[in-house]
Amino acid sequence: MHTPLQQGYAQLAEIVPTCKQSPSGGKLSRAAMLQKTIDYVVHQQTQALKQVEQVEKLEREVKALRIMSNNYEQIAEAQEHSSASEEDQVPDWVKSLVFQRLADQLFQSFNSSISVTSFDTLSSCIISWLEEYCKPQALREIVLDALQKVNSLAASAEGATNTSPGGHMT
Repeated sequence: MHTPLQQGYAQLAEIVPTCKQSPSGGKLSRAAMLQKTIDYVVHQQTQALKQVEQVEKLEREVKALRIMSNNYEQIAEAQEHSSASEEDQVPDWVKSLVFQRLADQLFQSFNSSISVTSFDTLSSCIISWLEEYCKPQALREIVLDALQKVNSLAASAEGATNTSPGGHMT
């Protein structure tokens, strides 16, 4: 009959995969069996922590995707409910000019403000640039300036001919 201690070692040998057999094919010593059990438990704890981190990461991703989905649903609903007639919609050439002007202004400020001597410098410069040039008020001023430019182009185009600056009929 086996003592409780012997039964415990026998159970460890069954449960812990690395305790099944020694590399030489013989029986493991009790010290070796305990060390292998400790190593196995530590390995299992590490794996469990990695899985918890992975689950948390996936939960964050799911949350972000739900937020994005809700935003897209709201955008889709707003598009469905928009009652703007064809006459009230902004022509594509106007959108293109406003976007081009916005992009040009932002690129000019970006190009003059950003240093690429190192990744750290680049990172800090980009953050500073975003804080300075991408504030809503700064973007609003750029867009208003672009709209004024488009308005003057449209007015001069209507006065000269009945075509838009892009060559399209208005």
